Amino acid sequence: MKVRGWAAKEKGAQLEPLEYELEVSSPHEVLVAVEACGICHSDIHMIDNDWQMSTYPLVPGHEVVGRVVEKGAAVEGLEVGQRVGIGWQASACMTCPDCLSGNENLCDHHQGLIVTGKGGFASHVKVDGRFALPFPEKLPVEAGPLLCGGVTVYSALRHAGMSSGQRVGVIGLGGLGHLAVLFAARLGNEVTVFTTTPEKAKEAEKLGATRAFVVEPGQSPPAPPYRLNLLLSTVPYPQDWVAYLHWLDSDGTLVLVAGGPKPLEIPFWALLTKRRRIMGSPIGGRAILKETLELAARLGITPKVEVFPMASVNQALEHVRQNRVRYRAVLRNA
Repeated sequence: MKVRGWAAKEKGAQLEPLEYELEVSSPHEVLVAVEACGICHSDIHMIDNDWQMSTYPLVPGHEVVGRVVEKGAAVEGLEVGQRVGIGWQASACMTCPDCLSGNENLCDHHQGLIVTGKGGFASHVKVDGRFALPFPEKLPVEAGPLLCGGVTVYSALRHAGMSSGQRVGVIGLGGLGHLAVLFAARLGNEVTVFTTTPEKAKEAEKLGATRAFVVEPGQSPPAPPYRLNLLLSTVPYPQDWVAYLHWLDSDGTLVLVAGGPKPLEIPFWALLTKRRRIMGSPIGGRAILKETLELAARLGITPKVEVFPMASVNQALEHVRQNRVRYRAVLRNA
């Protein structure tokens, strides 16, 4: 099938129209007609080759919602015409201990959709059908950011020990942070947000946060009037980690889903005295992605998005680069 996509021809370039062929050549593959695709900062990192693993021409897009138009003979659980979602991960070895325990995202041989192939800024996308999950019809097609940003924060919160009736903190109210607030609050937790402006503090409370503190860039959070069970950081900038650790109660966990190039500097006693932990968390595996989507459909959790036509991809990318989007950008095919 001849496919129309939008591709960066070189590092940092604006996207240009590109035609290429896609075909189902493996029994496990599916071909999906793209209805919508979210824009993630990882797409920009790939366009700019920040991670030194981009190949050009590069078609970004890994928060894909669309319908199956063709499938290989070994594909099970998906039918032609069914709506599916495709996130960052396109494949894994499927035989290692991580894969066999449902943690394909931790597989040493996992592959990203836009690292090894062409992504969802296109009319169609091809992927291993085992990594195309049924996308609930109750969710709007523009909810594609759940497939990357949503599962990233939900998986992190769950693996850090979030259940219900806890005190959960979120650092940063952006594309990731606003989804973390929605999931934590809808599951019955008391949510505290740390953000940079009074306007965002008000927005955090509208999303379900119990309280929001304004912490200007480079400043430290206030002394804690209460303690948190876990604290999720969604920001890629250095923070006063010691001050934030003091917000954690005994056995509390600081979990990071974003980070900068500098190592963390944590005094031993800040962890020892309350048996605190620090952990990192990437995207989620297929099982927790399925749980993320089903929970979102059941509780009415949808990302706050701005929608652009696919042909306006460069305008949308520029809005994301300038941090002008609240909170995620989504491209729609006509």
